[in-house]
Amino acid sequence: MLRTTLRRTAAALAVLILVPGCSDPGEASAAQGLSHTDLVADLAAQLSGAAERTYEATYQLAGGGSATIAQSQRPVRAAYVYPGGKVLVTADATTECRTGAKPATCTMTAPATPTSPPPPTVFRGADTSGMVTPVTVLGLLNKAAMDADAEVAQHDTTIAGRHATCVKLTGVDDAAARDFDTCITNEGVLGSFSGVLGQGRVEVAMTHYTDRPSEAVFDLPKAAKMIDRRRG
Repeated sequence: MLRTTLRRTAAALAVLILVPGCSDPGEASAAQGLSHTDLVADLAAQLSGAAERTYEATYQLAGGGSATIAQSQRPVRAAYVYPGGKVLVTADATTECRTGAKPATCTMTAPATPTSPPPPTVFRGADTSGMVTPVTVLGLLNKAAMDADAEVAQHDTTIAGRHATCVKLTGVDDAAARDFDTCITNEGVLGSFSGVLGQGRVEVAMTHYTDRPSEAVFDLPKAAKMIDRRRG
């Protein structure tokens, strides 16, 4: 149930219109009759599908900081670790922790369900820390896929040892970032992002990937002050 929830959470938070994707967008772009917007839609679908994977990815942020995204399927759970904060999504709760001060403060809210995903505000700290979440990139890609006038340039690369398909998009209407570059690995994991979000430029690049996440990444901060709001 939570596995489905995590995938639907990404869709709901990004206000998505998902379209069927291919296992390899790079090959898809070469298929006869497939447009640039089809490629972008394929990348979006592949990024959404990564919610069913088990992995841990480390990212270098502009300014020298780092962030981590991890998922496990047994049990199903997800962790987002970034400068000043951490978000844990489990079957028991959605927990947002603020780690910039000691002790850390963690607020538990009702667990996500397919019809009630975590509120977008729980990821706001990540997006303002210099990190960009897959949910945010997913929303941008879907906006671009629906904009026939957006300009798209595609290339392939290798990031942290993983093959990735990259797109450079310019002139995307009605999106949080009109111009941005992003790479998605063959596994559907966010490889990199560069663009202006809000009031600042965001630069994110994956530096390490493993399909065996550490148990510690899913732990709550030690001695954290817990606030339980699961019952309203």
